[in-house]
This record gives sequence, structure tokens and C-alpha cells, in this order.
Amino acid sequence: MYVTVKNTKLFAATGGQPFDPAKPNLIFLHGAAMDHTAWALQSRYFAHHGYNVFALDLPGHGKSEGVIPESIDDMADWVIAFMDAMDLKTAVLTGHSMGSLTALSAAGRYPDRISKLVMIGTAFPMVVGEYFLNKAKDNDPAAYNMMIDWSHARPSHMGASEVPGLWMIGNALRTVENAGDNTLYLGLSLCNDYKGGFEAAENLTCPVLFILGDKDMMTMPRAAQKLIAAIDGSKSVMLENCGHMQMIEKADDVRNAMREFL
Repeated sequence: MYVTVKNTKLFAATGGQPFDPAKPNLIFLHGAAMDHTAWALQSRYFAHHGYNVFALDLPGHGKSEGVIPESIDDMADWVIAFMDAMDLKTAVLTGHSMGSLTALSAAGRYPDRISKLVMIGTAFPMVVGEYFLNKAKDNDPAAYNMMIDWSHARPSHMGASEVPGLWMIGNALRTVENAGDNTLYLGLSLCNDYKGGFEAAENLTCPVLFILGDKDMMTMPRAAQKLIAAIDGSKSVMLENCGHMQMIEKADDVRNAMREFL
């Protein structure tokens, strides 16, 4: 579905179900240079199990129009603006990587709008190496290959997909390549420049779930521990033999952890 937000058409996948104002709302937020397809194995399930689902293509990504916002906080403001356009009073936010920081910013700055928060493949600060960042700035294919290589645990490189016929590496690589020039660089820069994580954490009023991969080389689990410790009562799930693409590499485990939490 397309929704006009700030005179800009944003796309959100709904999992094939019509909107029902009586149901709770669940918004999925993708990572840098990704799009709504990253959530295909979760969005459809929850859409058919009691939720209005919106796997949102953030501005400048996927099927959405507009330009990539200038900061994580600006990105979060777009999410709230999307909720306003849909007349959603509250929603559960589930974010991956860049999307997790966006969800954190939204939940910390608009606590009355976010009922629960799920952060997948996250870290704070989310530091991006200078070499990787420079390669992305040059739109060098090496940056895409580094991202995909580091984002998947070794079993995922060997064809360990839970969905027969799905080539995780190739699918993710094509998504990033097709995102457009500077999309990866701008997304990585937003993550690298975001400074408001602990302040947002202090303002949270909703339950929080962290889902991490033990072999994540993009946002290593140890880099999330200070943020986890800063959020009283938060819950954490560590997925074994899993890299940074948790919702694709371990789709069933992510879905089960979310279902229990929600």
C-alpha cells in the first residue's frame, strides 16, 4: 500500500491483510540500503495472527519516494508522521540495524506512541569503520560485498536457508545493489553519527526486546551490552550461528521470540 506522508508517497507491505482499526499495529523498519522485503518471513505471519502490519520502506528506499533523511531522529520523525497519516495512535516498532536506531529514537522521543520496542541486530554507538564507509561513499561494489559477507554467519554462506530455494546471500546483495547510489553510504553515515541512544533509552516507557546474532560481524553482540544495561527490564535473545540478517537467517527463531514477547 502507498500512503502520502509530508507530500511524499511511502510504501508499506501489509502482509496481504486489510487494515482493521480494532487490531494492534506492528511496524517493521529495515536497515541501511534494505527495504520491506527483509521482513517477508515475519510480516505475513503477524498480519495473519492478529496485527495490522506495515513493513515500511523508509524515505528514499525501496518503493518509497523522497530522499534519505539527514539523521536518525529525522528518520524517526517520518515514522511518527506515517503513523499520523494512518491515524495510528500507538504501534509496536520492530527495527533492524539502522531501523533499530530509528525505532529507539521514536520510542524515546514519542513514548506515548510506542507500545513495545523490538531491536534486532543493534548496537550503540553503531560505529562504522572508515574503510567500509569510504568504499560505500565511492559506490564501490566492494562495499556491498563486505556488507553482505559480514552480515551472514558462515552457515548462511553454505546454503542454510530455512526457506527452500531462497539464496540469502544473492538476494541480500541484489537488494543493496539496487538501492541506488549513495543509499548504503548515507544509511551507514546515519548510524555512525547517531549520538542519542542513551538519552532515548532513559526516556523509554515501553517493554523492550533485543534479538542478537552470536556471529554478527556488523553489530557485534558486545556492542549492544551497554544499551541493554541502560534499559531496565529489557529482554534479550541470542541466536546461535546467526549473523546480522537475523530475520532472514533465523526467521523462525525471530518470529518465535517476537511472538512470545508480544
